[in-house]
Amino acid sequence: MFLEKLAVGVVRVQTPIGPRYIMPSFLQRIYLLWVFRNFPILPHAVLSVRQQQLIDRMCNDQSFASSAYVDGMDEAPVIGTIERRPAIGAPPPPEPRPVEGGSRGMAAEVRQRP
Repeated sequence: MFLEKLAVGVVRVQTPIGPRYIMPSFLQRIYLLWVFRNFPILPHAVLSVRQQQLIDRMCNDQSFASSAYVDGMDEAPVIGTIERRPAIGAPPPPEPRPVEGGSRGMAAEVRQRP
């Protein structure tokens, strides 16, 4: 199974409209096998910046396929799954508010103490 993933493995990307499959290059497959060595499914957010950029670049450069069929095979082995679904119903994080006189007020209090 490992050799099949190395030879013709695909990466499944979970999207809001369903799973899509991308075919990485041989070197990308080697790297992705290492990325998915412990977990078969990873959220996009837990990947490092380099890994996120690789996945984003592969998604932008290649057209997605709706199924994992490769060169007449019944089904290509899946190296791993990336969850890219946005959180449903989760409110956006609040914008940070500027601190008003935070450090100046503290310094004034320190100076007033005997």
